[in-house]
Amino acid sequence: MAEDPLNNLDRRILHLLQVDARGATDTNIASETDVTGTTVHNRIEQLEEEGIILGYNPEINYERAGYPMRVLFICSTELSERSEMAQKALEVRGVVNVREMLAGEENLHVEVVAESTSDVKESTQQLDELGLRTITSNILAEEHVQPWNHFHQEMAGEPDSLPDDDSAAE
Repeated sequence: MAEDPLNNLDRRILHLLQVDARGATDTNIASETDVTGTTVHNRIEQLEEEGIILGYNPEINYERAGYPMRVLFICSTELSERSEMAQKALEVRGVVNVREMLAGEENLHVEVVAESTSDVKESTQQLDELGLRTITSNILAEEHVQPWNHFHQEMAGEPDSLPDDDSAAE
């Protein structure tokens, strides 16, 4: 996996995990990829060890969980402090996601979930105390996410053939 970190089997496994990580067993993935469950298990383990798979997180409906407010804060900080500030922002109550932008003034996007506007105000104050300058904030109505389909073999432009044992997969 030196030059191209992913082979066709890896891409197919990643795609199937993105579609349904909770329900995707080694056996289910093996039947979709025409390899053994042991091969799938070994490949997933290797993808985790190499830092390609970072974790498995549930998708949460915050409104149904009692947190009807979702606010996206577009913030600014010095570029040299961006990563440090992102880590600090994660410690603020209600923060569920922080995205670092590569450049520009609007270089941290901070998502907060809350029960009420008073909770949002508290999060706003804590972000301000960190030294983040809020440029704008928006209440999020809906978020639409999909698996990145370029992991799928047809999208990867590779042949349909897959290795049939673990030694061929590596």
